[in-house]
Amino acid sequence: MHELSILEGMIQGIQEEALAAGFARVVQVRLEVGKLSGAEVEALRFAFEAVSQDTLAEGASLDILELPGTGLCQDCGAQVEIEARFDLCPACGEGFVTVTGGTELRIKDIDVEEA
Repeated sequence: MHELSILEGMIQGIQEEALAAGFARVVQVRLEVGKLSGAEVEALRFAFEAVSQDTLAEGASLDILELPGTGLCQDCGAQVEIEARFDLCPACGEGFVTVTGGTELRIKDIDVEEA
């Protein structure tokens, strides 16, 4: 489960920023997770609860904004939503679709309580 190591890094960064800025605790974390990121949303939720223990983010809520996979068909030029890498173009049924979005896995923002 690579989600655990991803969230460990994110929590470490959040903790360092919160301590440096003098925040008392993190109340909410919002993540953007693309359909094509390779991360499982439910695994991220589970990992967040586990790795936030004994940090300033313990007890914080996790809000995940799921972003669709998007691409550009090299044959028909359509901007399309795709479910997986290497999908055929849903507009023309042909072609190579270049991924243009949905690979995101990042912290969008956090809500904190000041000390």
